Amino acid sequence: MSKKTRMTGAKAFVESLRAENVEVIFGYPGGVLLPIYDELFDADVKHILVRHEQAAVHAADGYARATGKVGVCIATSGPGATNLVTGIANAYMDSVPVVAFTGQVPRPMIGNDAFQEADITGITLPITKHNYLVQDVNDLPRIIKEAFHIASTGRQGPVLIDLPKDVTTDEIDFEYPEKVELRGYKPVIRGHKNQVKRAAHIILNSSNPVLYVGGGIISGDASKELLELAQTINAPVTTTLMGKGGFPDTSPLCLGMPGMHGTKYANFAIQESDVLIAIGVRFDDRVTGKVDSFAPNAKVIHIDIDPAEISKNVRVDIPVVGSAKSIIKMLTEFIKESKQKVDTSPWIDKVNTWKTQYPIHYHTDDKLKPQYIIEQINEMYPDSIIVTEVGQNQMWAAQYFKFTKPRTFISSGGLGTMGYGFPAAMGAKMAYPKKIVFDIAGDGSFQMNSQELATVVVNDIPVIVAILNNGYLGMVRQWQELFFDHRYSHTTISNSVDFVKLAEAYGALGLRVTEPDQVGPALKQAVDSGRPTVIDFVVESEENVSPMVPAGAAINEILDLEVKS
Repeated sequence: MSKKTRMTGAKAFVESLRAENVEVIFGYPGGVLLPIYDELFDADVKHILVRHEQAAVHAADGYARATGKVGVCIATSGPGATNLVTGIANAYMDSVPVVAFTGQVPRPMIGNDAFQEADITGITLPITKHNYLVQDVNDLPRIIKEAFHIASTGRQGPVLIDLPKDVTTDEIDFEYPEKVELRGYKPVIRGHKNQVKRAAHIILNSSNPVLYVGGGIISGDASKELLELAQTINAPVTTTLMGKGGFPDTSPLCLGMPGMHGTKYANFAIQESDVLIAIGVRFDDRVTGKVDSFAPNAKVIHIDIDPAEISKNVRVDIPVVGSAKSIIKMLTEFIKESKQKVDTSPWIDKVNTWKTQYPIHYHTDDKLKPQYIIEQINEMYPDSIIVTEVGQNQMWAAQYFKFTKPRTFISSGGLGTMGYGFPAAMGAKMAYPKKIVFDIAGDGSFQMNSQELATVVVNDIPVIVAILNNGYLGMVRQWQELFFDHRYSHTTISNSVDFVKLAEAYGALGLRVTEPDQVGPALKQAVDSGRPTVIDFVVESEENVSPMVPAGAAINEILDLEVKS
């Protein structure tokens, strides 16, 4: 193709995706998208036809988290666009780079309540990093270039581009821009040197340091640097739900997850720390509990690429704005250059005592326990990508699977989106077809997007869905048990569906497991089959996630729930 070629906006859309090296796009067609879908018919960009638009954006999200690349989805105007809203909000809360394209009615009809018209840029303004309504086909290549740049730089996040139908049929002399120039958008990468030196000084004079790290470690590709820093200062590390895999769970310095369903020893360590080194976290309420009581004796160092997060929830003593990778590297160098040694051995001994006294545990008997299933997946297939739904299944996966590498745990954190896991697993499997991908699901969450069984079967995407089927909306039921006197108001969903028959109806493999000794063989059969598989694990119905910090309590006010027997 010559440098400038005459083509339609629809063709320019496809050529722009090619210029951005987009490998796959998840979508669902509609009337205003017909010019684009006509071009996609012959394009070398792979398109996956989902069965619901929400699945398209969740799949793009899962692809992005698994690869670090920008995930791409497309939906038609009106209800197609509004069906993306939950997934866009999910990506926004978890800082995931997604570019969502939506069709729009022709420009002369905008604002006239035309058929399938919705003001999607207005609707998504609070839940996108930026969005565009394309008014001129000549702006389309620049806008797409900017969208991918904005989504993938700084604090990552979703960008939406709304495409009126007549823009896609207008013609353009196509030339894709080589670079982006956006006034006012200059994300800070390197941290302020003096601030990093101040942080190093505080760490060198600490006795009880704790590294508290989140999703910014993974999106910032800083796992290697974090490990070096932790080993250099011999400090324990606690990873948030979004940070799972950013620091190896197998490391002696790992404290596991903090907060509401975190380990007791992570919460105790935070509460008794004298320096809290927070990296790529936003001090979420599920971690901090009662904010006034969070890390009461600690000087707080906060390293984050988004200045808006500094002191938003917790007052910070030393803020450092920039990328986790560059700042951790600089911090480690300053500490090593100082030649000053930090003796944290008494602190590590104390933390290890807590680990011995308060391990994550569950009651083992002859009943099928969800925790055991996670342990078996971990033992048999430790290099899998684990994607989760939301609720008890999510917490058990985070507690009992040992993550050692970044981008191997994919879950909806900030928004807590039921129905996320299955389509996100589909996106992750598209990214890495040779890796084993499990969706750890609840019987409630899975049903929110179970229609995507058609998508994985038709496209031969062999995701394995492990349903921890307890017959309840488990996490809500747990709260009803603890705080509402066992009044299970509309949380019982037992016997609502035969998951084996549902899987078979779509052409997938369906298996049912009711006994502990059936778990291993079922997992092996699913993996060896090479087919999309649903395993219905009929587990103990009233098993609780433990430990648990009640909402509004300090994170060391922990309920060690009675384990069901």
